Amino acid sequence: MKVEGRCLCGAIEFEAEVQPGSMTICHCLDCQTHSGSAFRANISAPAASFRLTKGMPRTFVKTTASGNKRNLAFCENCGSPLYACAVENPQAYSLRTGVLQQREALESPQREIWTKRRRAWVALAGVSETHDGQP
Repeated sequence: MKVEGRCLCGAIEFEAEVQPGSMTICHCLDCQTHSGSAFRANISAPAASFRLTKGMPRTFVKTTASGNKRNLAFCENCGSPLYACAVENPQAYSLRTGVLQQREALESPQREIWTKRRRAWVALAGVSETHDGQP
């Protein structure tokens, strides 16, 4: 499924191909902090399908607990988080579903990761796969 993403102010736009039904909810502390919320909803897109169509996002390089380096891309004007990918030779882009124009068509999330960091008051219906950490 083709999706288009756009930041809040419209300075950055992108397009990519995703698989409906493959949305993941991440409860890790990095996602909580970077999203400003209790979790983040992400969907993966193959790197070959990802294309910036307007503007250039700013990136912050985050070294994860495992030692991997990730580019966290965001709009420098409005601050909208857009995606994350490996710093070198990304194979996939983790798109932030809140910026996708087709977010209603993506179906509900089927997977949760980092559930050991999930807030006690968060309960998601219909999730069939859960992981305490990074699978």
